[in-house]
Amino acid sequence: MALIGNRRTPPLFPIILILAAALTHSLWLGVLGKFLIKADSPAHADYAVVLAGDFYGHRILKGGELVRQGFVRKALVSGPRWCYGQPESELAIRFASQHGYPADSFIGFPDDATSTRAEARAIIPELRRLGAHSFLLVTSDYHTRRAASYFRSLAGDMDMRVIATPDEFYRWDSWWRSREGQKIFFLEWSKTVSSYFGM
Repeated sequence: MALIGNRRTPPLFPIILILAAALTHSLWLGVLGKFLIKADSPAHADYAVVLAGDFYGHRILKGGELVRQGFVRKALVSGPRWCYGQPESELAIRFASQHGYPADSFIGFPDDATSTRAEARAIIPELRRLGAHSFLLVTSDYHTRRAASYFRSLAGDMDMRVIATPDEFYRWDSWWRSREGQKIFFLEWSKTVSSYFGM
């Protein structure tokens, strides 16, 4: 490597690589953001399954809309029991009712799940008990790929489509511009990687 006095000239390749990454950051960060999203368009099914964890109501309202549009007969609403002493599913159904969706469009399913994997283990047997042969899995867009992998691994011969809802903060093509978007991205990617190791 060439010397100037007693100092080495800086290697060009790492500098070029860093500059290229900086100049194209919106492209590759967007690709990483979009990878988390793997969703389908709605189709007729026996039930919709609304996953817990969206405290802004996008998931439950999408479940209500799928019932209203005739894609499903009912929406099964998952929800842990630890929301100020009430199941999240009850709070979600109440929220949907306040937004014009009849309460009888929904089936509350309180559970003790603390993860998406645990939700899948609780919900799939319930769908079988209800006689379901198909269902629409409703969750936030950034959550679709990982949630689908858990549910598909247990669904067996049940047909499943994944329906994405928007998130209050996450946008796949600009998540790095807000702190909340950054937190969602890093948390979801860490869970996605962990899931490949069975964690």
